[in-house]
Amino acid sequence: MTEREFATDVVSRLQAAGFLALFAGGCVRDELLGLEPADFDVATSATPDQVKAIFRRCHSFGASFGVVEVLGPRGADGEWLKVQVATFRTDGQYSDGRRPDQVAFSTPEEDAARRDFTINGLFFDPIANEVRDYVGGRADLEARVLRAIGDPAQRFAEDKLRLLRAVRMAARFGLSVDPATLTAARSMAGELRVVSAERIADELRKMLVHPTRGTATRLLREFGLAGIVFPEVPTEKWQDAQRSTDQLEGPVTFPLGLAAILWNALVTSPVAERLRLSNADADRVDWLLRVRPLAENAENMRPSELFPILVHPGIAELLSFLRALGQNAAADACLRILLEVPREKLNPPPLLTGDDLKKLGHKPGPRFKRVLEEIRAAQLNGEIEDRDAAARRAAEILAE
Repeated sequence: MTEREFATDVVSRLQAAGFLALFAGGCVRDELLGLEPADFDVATSATPDQVKAIFRRCHSFGASFGVVEVLGPRGADGEWLKVQVATFRTDGQYSDGRRPDQVAFSTPEEDAARRDFTINGLFFDPIANEVRDYVGGRADLEARVLRAIGDPAQRFAEDKLRLLRAVRMAARFGLSVDPATLTAARSMAGELRVVSAERIADELRKMLVHPTRGTATRLLREFGLAGIVFPEVPTEKWQDAQRSTDQLEGPVTFPLGLAAILWNALVTSPVAERLRLSNADADRVDWLLRVRPLAENAENMRPSELFPILVHPGIAELLSFLRALGQNAAADACLRILLEVPREKLNPPPLLTGDDLKKLGHKPGPRFKRVLEEIRAAQLNGEIEDRDAAARRAAEILAE
């Protein structure tokens, strides 16, 4: 059973019990666009308690918002199928600029009116094969327009992250932005600063790993959000960021997308801290930005400088980065050396370790690091080839 089939079965059982039940939101939008939905959500007139009375395997997912997660059989990938079922609702005030202070169960018309954009406010009855559109979303999809539902300023005020979501939606689906929606977004751009770093980073991740990342980068500036999200990048250099993100090819990671934006910035170090990136993402962005200018001179680099770059886990990202910046010759040189030089020569086991130095009678201290780095460089450059030669070089360095 597919997720869509399971979601249809959920709708069928709710309708058979006398409730209105419909597919809701993004899955309807995606199917109308001919895309495969990432998941299926169901909206219904049944209350959470009524939903739980119908489905044995379920649990409250967002009790305060009337959401129940219904579990089904295992799908083709072996994972349990699941569908979120939400009761039609209206939202109260959004005092925190993120979520309503209270909700009230309501009608599908009122439920559609509380959503962000018209293309996300559509419902679909999979049993009757009928679209239910209370907000003009289908016409906007056909016209390829992104339009806020109702008053754009109110929609953005309710959840400031919708400013970034508007950018992502317009880019991903190739939509023009309704003038009133764009005007409201530009006037409220500064309010994005109240959104948590984690939520901003999550939206940026979705933007930058998608093939439309170049368009999204352009729209960030058009919406007045570029300087809010990336204050390190001067306005006059934003076109460079747009060009490089647009030129990235193949699967693109979040760190690579960030590096493509930040490579020409005046300062890059505060970004990871401000966006609260994971250590892994922060380290990869730092590495890409640090070694990129070095790799551009790959043909003239000594093995001790180049080989550690070539065997780094981020080498595929680096090659993509170089090509996006028009450094095809450097990328080709790196790839050629990577293919021609045996792995055991690119990254041989070290000839000496700190323990070896202690066994040779040397007193541990801060100089050990320098000694090991020099021994490793000499090894990669072919200047020393065995442990005895390494031990003699180490003694010479420590005797200086």
